[in-house]
Amino acid sequence: MHYELTMKLISLLFLTMPLVSFADNYKSQVWSPDNGDGTFTNPIINADYSDPDVCVGASGEDFYLTASSFCHAPGLPILHSKDLVNWEIVNHAVKALPPFDRYAVPQHGNGVWAPSIRYNQFNQTYYIYWGDPDLGVFVTTAKDPEGEWTVPQCIIPGKGIIDTTPLWDEDGRCYLVNGWANSRAGFNSVLTVRELSADGMSQISEPVIVFDGNGTNDRTAEGPKFYKRGEWYWIMCPAGGVPIGHQLAMRSKSPYGPYESKIVLAEGDTNINGPHQGGWIHLKSGEDWFVHFQDKEAYGRVVWLEPVKWVDNWPVMGEKQGVKTYGQKEKYAGQPVIKYKKPNVGKTYPVCNPVENDEFNTTTLGRQWQWNSNYDQTFGMPSPYGYFRLYCHRQSKDFANLWEAGGVLLQKTPADNFTATTKVTMTAKDEGQYGGITVFGMDYSSLVLRRVGNEFQLQQITCKSADKGKPEDIKVIATFKPSSADKVNYQPALHRDMYLQLKVQYIGGKTKEGTNKHEAHVTFAYSEDGKKFKSCGDTFTMRQGKWVGAKIGLVAAEEAGKKVRGWLDIDWFRIAKK
Repeated sequence: MHYELTMKLISLLFLTMPLVSFADNYKSQVWSPDNGDGTFTNPIINADYSDPDVCVGASGEDFYLTASSFCHAPGLPILHSKDLVNWEIVNHAVKALPPFDRYAVPQHGNGVWAPSIRYNQFNQTYYIYWGDPDLGVFVTTAKDPEGEWTVPQCIIPGKGIIDTTPLWDEDGRCYLVNGWANSRAGFNSVLTVRELSADGMSQISEPVIVFDGNGTNDRTAEGPKFYKRGEWYWIMCPAGGVPIGHQLAMRSKSPYGPYESKIVLAEGDTNINGPHQGGWIHLKSGEDWFVHFQDKEAYGRVVWLEPVKWVDNWPVMGEKQGVKTYGQKEKYAGQPVIKYKKPNVGKTYPVCNPVENDEFNTTTLGRQWQWNSNYDQTFGMPSPYGYFRLYCHRQSKDFANLWEAGGVLLQKTPADNFTATTKVTMTAKDEGQYGGITVFGMDYSSLVLRRVGNEFQLQQITCKSADKGKPEDIKVIATFKPSSADKVNYQPALHRDMYLQLKVQYIGGKTKEGTNKHEAHVTFAYSEDGKKFKSCGDTFTMRQGKWVGAKIGLVAAEEAGKKVRGWLDIDWFRIAKK
């Protein structure tokens, strides 16, 4: 199907009300960084917004954040804030990844890598660039970040070009910095700069190596962001590896270098491992701030905010200047702040957090939800009747596990400790059809209702190393009579109502090497009336996905072969402390 036509169909689901917030000033029960006294507690977003980048909006009073979304759709989430502490999800820049057919099935770990978002003052347009490691550099644009974004274009084809950021200079010329993926290009730890056309839509010069971290503590230099401050060009980038690395700042008086570099943020004497990769923001008040991530393994890469002060024309990020890194004191290195005064943006704004709950009372899917591939209408659809219908994924003939399934409805984990509860009705028109709640990663576990004969079994379905094609393990917990039975499309159908619940608990720990370990246990429970829940099944150790944190949500599936499709009607999905 032609890409533009496909996008129009997908927009019917995702863009019905693009400018309307799904929950004005939503406040999470499980994590809110704003302390209400002029201070905040990190992380500012305790969810997997990997490789975050931020920009100041056209007004100078709005901030927009985007992040890696890999193969998940819709992709390139757009979050908005007025104070860098309180954020809400307002859009997705990409409703379906190009080419559509390639991403019509899950491509775990591929797709959108380390995007950058920028406002080009010369043509009053917002740009998002990203590198697809297999295809090249893509760009999408918009006049309003909360409105319609253009169909993505590949402007520089080629394997291995990742982590791209543009810079429009004072004279209107545009430069692009990028990293390289060793898995595709055969080399990494190298940053290159090239010139683009003034509109940022084509390459007009070849790349030049401006930094090489090979053989040093700055190995794995990647995720660069490009800035201009006064007469100096700046590249901010992480190095040293995702779990344990640091943040570099490098400066030059030419976009092509040579650059000198300093470590400006490191773990120091905190337990915040690998603080790095993100975006620098300059406020109207004169303050500077840095948004970055911390890798929390099963939880993904959560978002932190650091104050920035300038010393000898170097940006010291965080606090306690001069922390030790690799056994030596780094003059310009700070360490992460845990609690700190909020940025001075001139006024105080209401507490607002990314939405987690969904009552499914609108005909538009909530912005917190994503699929494992480009959306297909047979995955499921909203309704005006207070539920979302998730159709059973029809397993392949050589089915091993749900790593193959695009139609799994998922959202990010929102905190270290939380409980997710859903009210569902399983409609089975054939043997073996099932649906329920899940925590999904390279290992996953689901609590589902499966039709067996003329009854329903409550089962825990667990898969270890799903990414390696390992089979599922099924544990039968209880058996229930149908809640009701009728005919649907002339086919006998059995229905079963149930409340399903999963609870995530942080257990932490240390690795053999002494670094932080971010593990979590998941337990399940069910209820027939929504009041008394009974614990069930085995405790599951949550595990991240491919370059993403574990996700939570809903699943429905059926065996391969000619069947009359079943479905799961989701009444609501709620996140709470207990």
